[in-house]
Amino acid sequence: METIWPKTKQLLESTLSPGLYNLWIKPLSARARDGVLELSAPNAFVAAWVRDRLTDAVAEAAAVVMGARPKVVVAARTAGEASAKTAIVAPRPAKAHKSLTLPMEPKAPELAPDRFRFSYDEFVVGPSNELAYVASKGICDMSLSADQLFISSAPGLGKTHLIQSMGRCLCRSGEDHGRGLRVAYLSAEEFANRLVMALKTKQVERFKAAFRENVDVLLLEDVHFFRDKPRIQDELLNTLKALNSRGCRLVFTSSFLPRDLTGLDPQLLSRISSGFLAVIDKPDLATRKRILARKAAIHQVLLPDEVSTLLADRLHADVRQLESCLQNLVLKARLLNCRISVDLAWDVLRHYDLAARPLTLDDIVSYVCDVYRISPDQLISKSRKRQYVLARNTAFLLARQHTDLSLVDIGNRFNRRHSTVVKGITSIERHLSLRTPLGRELERTIESVHA
Repeated sequence: METIWPKTKQLLESTLSPGLYNLWIKPLSARARDGVLELSAPNAFVAAWVRDRLTDAVAEAAAVVMGARPKVVVAARTAGEASAKTAIVAPRPAKAHKSLTLPMEPKAPELAPDRFRFSYDEFVVGPSNELAYVASKGICDMSLSADQLFISSAPGLGKTHLIQSMGRCLCRSGEDHGRGLRVAYLSAEEFANRLVMALKTKQVERFKAAFRENVDVLLLEDVHFFRDKPRIQDELLNTLKALNSRGCRLVFTSSFLPRDLTGLDPQLLSRISSGFLAVIDKPDLATRKRILARKAAIHQVLLPDEVSTLLADRLHADVRQLESCLQNLVLKARLLNCRISVDLAWDVLRHYDLAARPLTLDDIVSYVCDVYRISPDQLISKSRKRQYVLARNTAFLLARQHTDLSLVDIGNRFNRRHSTVVKGITSIERHLSLRTPLGRELERTIESVHA
């Protein structure tokens, strides 16, 4: 156990930038026990920074060393620990060899039920998502004629909720029947990172064995991340072939339909899209009201019908916006020690108000140009200046969320191919999901589009 953190640090040193590693990773100490990697930082600031930005990278590196992804906990050292650290000066360790010795038996890459934040109990079914819901349940109980599912939707409509609900259901099903069902749940970026680490540490065969021989169900999110990554696509294709030959169940999610996934190897695209395709659309008014009622019950508050109708009528871009507004409304009511009312709801809605009227592409262009302080000509220009690229990508995502235009139509409006639109939306989604500083700024920009 004593070697887990040194080997994990060695992997992080080889994958992170030197500045990032020396400033944030090097000062940490750690211990591993019962599938948990406990990191100790020199102070609260470092602990918070690592917790917010680097826990995924640490978990990925530790997964290579430990054979399974651990839960990463970060805390600041106590005064006693800090004084002990300064009182003893340890000799500088000799540089370890790049090749690491991992556990003898390759383990399934993901078997952590605590990764599944969502369950079917919390999922609200309506006409927009009923097909995806039924298909996902069919994969779980094997009542679906296919053993493979592809879930597609615009951002914020519930595909992550569904795939995590499947993971939780499958894990519990395996436990109930004593079968020890091995469920691997990870994003496409996590899969790619693990492969890169395996290549760097010369552990490719162990990587292959873990995914091809020790998985019964593979749940893979955001497969559009694999675009234009041929080496990773080759490995994924061979992994899927191996899993198919063993009769494993496969589930993929993406913000795009298979036909829009340019940049993927034709064989890989064919295999990914060969199962059942389920598309989640924007929820209708009745479904949005039921979502609000369910979330209000979770927050243990009484949501008057007139407030529910107001929120559901005004916010229909995506479910995340609906949940965010309700959370802010509940918090404000508790801080003011007052009841939730229409007036209070209007006060919160002024920060959202996304559906005062349907957005057009011209509205989006005008808004983006105003936020980024550029002209419409600069927005559609060929310039690759960072500010222009970020503005375009933001416009792509907003057009995808708020209009019914196809990716081709969006690309034409900005003098770009639809593959460029896909790439831009993927970039924005990545920052949003990782909650990077840029991602948090983008989230505020996207939420304020109607303000």
